[in-house]
Amino acid sequence: MENSPSAPPHAPAPEGRRGRVLVVDDDPTVAEVVVGYLHRAGYAVERAGDGPAALERFAAARPDLVVLDLMLPAMDGFEVCRRMRAHGPVPVIMLTARGDEEDRILGLETGADDYVTKPFSPRELVLRVESVLRRAGAGTPAAEEARPLSGAGLRLDPVARSASRDGAGLALTLREFDLLAFLLRHPGRAFGREELMREVWGWDFGDLSTVTVHIRRLRGKVEQDPARPRLIRTVWGVGYRLDLPGDGETAEAGEVTEATEVTEATEVTEVTEVAEVTEVTEATQATDRTAGAARA
Repeated sequence: MENSPSAPPHAPAPEGRRGRVLVVDDDPTVAEVVVGYLHRAGYAVERAGDGPAALERFAAARPDLVVLDLMLPAMDGFEVCRRMRAHGPVPVIMLTARGDEEDRILGLETGADDYVTKPFSPRELVLRVESVLRRAGAGTPAAEEARPLSGAGLRLDPVARSASRDGAGLALTLREFDLLAFLLRHPGRAFGREELMREVWGWDFGDLSTVTVHIRRLRGKVEQDPARPRLIRTVWGVGYRLDLPGDGETAEAGEVTEATEVTEATEVTEVTEVAEVTEVTEATQATDRTAGAARA
């Protein structure tokens, strides 16, 4: 499908510019709505109708964030995301017409920071864009958040956005970096998935499988044996906890380690259950918004 950008690729950004967003969707109606809402919210927006055009736009002028449809002609959103990520980190919000759990997990594991299932509220999408960009670190971190973090061979520099373990660099996505930084700031403390979503993602509601997938990916990068994690522990009935040397080295730690394999297996089931609950919740919220609009 032919590209039909809403504005010239290098058109001046509107006054109060908040960032440059690339919208990739082959449905002209959806694309026009998304572009319109983002423009009104103060973003400079470019548009592409397929994967190759999106990669061309991306290479010509790196956007601050990409809103990427999963089902694209010629090249699907997963491949587009992988190729963009090969050139460096960039926040990505995936759009998908399918509510399949596997698609959502694959999108997150490909490196997407968030996903939105069609049909969706354009206003909610704008809020997600704001949240992802805010968490991507626009601006200088506060003094407390800027100090280097270290423990168990891990070292993070929030200002440089660099991470390493035992001197070897870690290739972390933006969300993985933020999640690990948050856990390193609070070692030995257990956090529920809702709390992590609120503190790390900045969302008051959302699909909790997002947290589960990011914990699993993070374990794969920082643990010596991700199947039997010693750093990022699962706390039954609560959520997750980061243990540094000297913390959690008690009988309780042994009990958690023994249960880890079972926990990892059940997390996949949890993702499915949470996804089902989320879909019902989102439908209820949409109904509430419609009823409220009618009363207004």
